[in-house]
Amino acid sequence: MTNFSFPVRIYIEDTDAGGIVYYANYLRYMERCRSEWLRQCGVSQEILRHQDILFVVAEAALKYHRPARLDEALEVTLTVTDMGKARLRICHEVFRLGEDAPQLLVTGTVTVACMSAAGKPKAIPAEVREKIDYTDRQSG
Repeated sequence: MTNFSFPVRIYIEDTDAGGIVYYANYLRYMERCRSEWLRQCGVSQEILRHQDILFVVAEAALKYHRPARLDEALEVTLTVTDMGKARLRICHEVFRLGEDAPQLLVTGTVTVACMSAAGKPKAIPAEVREKIDYTDRQSG
């Protein structure tokens, strides 16, 4: 399992008229988390794009547990739960950080497909697979 976390601060632009985070913004936070995770793994999406390799969201399912509000500090986590020939299944959790224990706000599962710019499935390249290997290398 790969575990990664990404911090998010809630700004006024993130909230709706009721003062809570607009529901679709959680998908943006999860996308940022995945992008930063790839960057940390040494995978450049820009280089892949020039090689006609794109990672696109094929499916997303979210469950909202509690709302986030203006100025709150959040943490978005990422765990790769499955890697197929041309897809990754990623579980995300969004937590509110604060004085108490982190509170779970949102859970989500996102399936990311590897495709060409023409929309045809492509195998995840071996060098990318090696960098994003979802097995826990630390567990010996």
